[in-house]
Amino acid sequence: MCYAIPAKIIKRDGDSARVDYGGVKKTVNVSLVDSKVGEYVLVHAGFAIEKVDEKRAKETIDLISQM
Repeated sequence: MCYAIPAKIIKRDGDSARVDYGGVKKTVNVSLVDSKVGEYVLVHAGFAIEKVDEKRAKETIDLISQM
């Protein structure tokens, strides 16, 4: 089973972005999604694949942290 995890974009440089997964920071490719700093994206296999609203992203992050 595969799943995507929501992350907040904290820095963007071309097709790369630094994202925050609730404290864990990674660099991902954002070439597939029109996004900007401050927005939340779903990340799968190092690629942002979809924008999500902040409420949905935070709910999902909270659920993952409870596991």
